[in-house]
Amino acid sequence: MPEIGEEGQRLLAEACILIVGIGGLGAPVALYLAGAGVGTIGLVDNDTVSISNLQRQVLYEERQTGFKKVMCARERLLSTNSGITVNTYAERLTVHNAELIISEYDIIIDCTDNFSSRYLMSDVCHTLGKPMIYGAICALDGQVSVLCKGHSTYRTLYPDEAGTLAMPHPGKEVVGVTPAVVGSVQANQALQLICGYGEPLIDRLWTIDLRTMQTFIVNI
Repeated sequence: MPEIGEEGQRLLAEACILIVGIGGLGAPVALYLAGAGVGTIGLVDNDTVSISNLQRQVLYEERQTGFKKVMCARERLLSTNSGITVNTYAERLTVHNAELIISEYDIIIDCTDNFSSRYLMSDVCHTLGKPMIYGAICALDGQVSVLCKGHSTYRTLYPDEAGTLAMPHPGKEVVGVTPAVVGSVQANQALQLICGYGEPLIDRLWTIDLRTMQTFIVNI
C-alpha cells in the first residue's frame, strides 16, 4: 500500500503505543495494532476476565475466566505476532502512576469506560505532549477523536468536569459489534498518526449510530 510502504512498516516497528482499558474497545485495538506490527504495545487494566463480557471482549476465552486481562491479552497478542513487545500494567491508571507510564509511549489510546480516567489521561497527555486517541461507546452508538497538545483536549469536549462526573453512568449495555467498529476506527487513527497518511480526527469528532449507519464528523 502506498500509504504505508517500507518506511511506514519501519515506523510501525519503532512505534510505542499504550492502550488504557483492555475490554470491548481495547480488544480490537490491541489485535489490529499487533497485527499491523506496532513494535511495542503497553496494556493497562486491573480487571480479570469475566465470562459475561466475552461477547464483546474478543481477546479472551472462557477458560481464562478469573485471570488478569493484561496477562491473557499479552499471550494472545504474542501468539498473533511474536516479533513485538507487549508490556503489561495490572493496575488502574491513577494520579500516582499516570505520568510515569504515559511518558514511555508515543501514542495513548483511551479504551476506558469512565469520565475520570479520560480527564486524567487527557491532562497528562497534554502536559507531556502526547496524542490521545479518544473512543467511547454506548449500546449502538460510538465516537472517536484525536486529542493533541495545541489542539482539542477532552476538556474541549466536556469542559464542565464536575458536571460531567456527576452525571449518572450511561450503563454498560452494548452490542459486541459496537466496540468492534469503534475500536477499529481508533486503531486506524493510530496507524494514520504513525505513518502520516490521510486526515486524522484532530480537532474533529467522528460519531456513528449503528441503528441507522449514520456517521457524522463535527469540528470541536
